[in-house]
Amino acid sequence: MADREIIDFLIVGAGCAGASGAMYATRLNLKAVMVAELPGGLITTTHLVENWPGIKSISGPDLASTLLDHATSFGATLKNERVLEMAMANANPPEGSRSGFVVKSASNEYFAKTVLIATGTKHRKLGAPGEKEFENKGVSYCALCDSSFFKEKIVCVVGGGDSAAKEALLLSEHAAKVYIVVRRDVLRAEPVNADRVKANLKIEVLYNTEIEEILGGSKVEKIRFKGGKEMAMDGVFMAIGHDALSSIAVPLGVELNDKKEIKINRHTETNVPGVFAAGDVTDTEFKQAITGSAEAVTSAFFAFDYIGKNKVVF
Repeated sequence: MADREIIDFLIVGAGCAGASGAMYATRLNLKAVMVAELPGGLITTTHLVENWPGIKSISGPDLASTLLDHATSFGATLKNERVLEMAMANANPPEGSRSGFVVKSASNEYFAKTVLIATGTKHRKLGAPGEKEFENKGVSYCALCDSSFFKEKIVCVVGGGDSAAKEALLLSEHAAKVYIVVRRDVLRAEPVNADRVKANLKIEVLYNTEIEEILGGSKVEKIRFKGGKEMAMDGVFMAIGHDALSSIAVPLGVELNDKKEIKINRHTETNVPGVFAAGDVTDTEFKQAITGSAEAVTSAFFAFDYIGKNKVVF
């Protein structure tokens, strides 16, 4: 392996968690590399972040950029690539040693002593007829990305949580009318955002309501609710949660829960020695940018500890 570059801490993902882990790893003098298809992660689709300690308000893209700049300024490397495969580098390591890992993208092969999986999540789909057909034709999963296309239009946000409230507030800056379609009888938003929704004359919450079908011609024109009622609509924004991007970990034997989230302990260790996980991809119940970053920092420390205590072979 003398001709191979060995990475101490390879991070799959470069969102808030990945960048924080990379920054901290370099401070521990570990060679850290982030490999990510979407540098910055899903936080880049968030309009405003107002719960990051020390910063009263910052845009999602600016927060992501700041964290990545911090990590790379300390010596971490960012590779804008999609990881396709991870495996043990040595199927039969000598007694008393641990196998390193080989991580493959379409164009590169990396060898790492430890791995941090910080792949985050993807937007969950509603599954209603018309959703797939009208993606990018009125159906969207990102208000920050697409709100400017709906100036003085009628739009709705599907979801009952804080994300739905924040998406609606952003959309209200452009659209003529914004509906929040809530399946239950309560909007489970943070109090500050719930109050903003109530105070916003452009926003109306439709409780105990579900979309049955999205209809239109070349673009979205209306929605049909369960029960048969129809409403004219120019845009439908989904904010119904996220699904963990954990499939890359399965071939390594990493254990998942029934939500396909990666199980971790308080050291952010998985059941596979040398493999750590942090952020929204994990089974941590309370998921926030700051908690994911804290988990990744913890991962960096215990990866440093792992490397010091184990002979890693390839």
